[in-house]
Amino acid sequence: MPTEQAARIALRTQQIIAYESGAPQTVDPLAGSYYVETLTNEIEKRAAEYLGKIEVMGGMLKAIERGFVQQEIQNAAYEYQQAVDLEQAIVVGVNRFEVEAERPIPIQRIDPALEPKQVERVRSLRAKRDPATWSDAINSVEAGARSGENLMPTILRAVEAFATVGEISDAMRRVFGEYREAVVI
Repeated sequence: MPTEQAARIALRTQQIIAYESGAPQTVDPLAGSYYVETLTNEIEKRAAEYLGKIEVMGGMLKAIERGFVQQEIQNAAYEYQQAVDLEQAIVVGVNRFEVEAERPIPIQRIDPALEPKQVERVRSLRAKRDPATWSDAINSVEAGARSGENLMPTILRAVEAFATVGEISDAMRRVFGEYREAVVI
């Protein structure tokens, strides 16, 4: 969990960009920039090549099942880490411009005593909600998942019937199952 100070810094950064830079008042602040257009064209070209590879494999599902996607992620992470280690890729504060005596980052700790209170709140909620309305809402989520319809309205109805995130997720797991990552070495 980010600390309140970290969240405030992130918010203030966004506000400075939004209100002080003038960028939001321009449809495309870098329009016509040769450099940006070249990068965009390169991204499009590489993405099309990548999508072509995936299509040849039989689509994204087949690529995932064969471990192609996970292997590509692992390879990219390894290559990037190698570049950082060799200082071919610069990461400010990691391999360049390090601060010798950096102050420790404050970590927000959640009081373990809150867990039993939260468990009791969920138990109380389950005891107070209307079982028929809840059951109907959860069954609607499952039926919607089976039919392929837009699940958002049924999920919202389940939330309004005081279904928990876990209960809603369980209803969808009964239909879709649970993803198991293929280990690629």
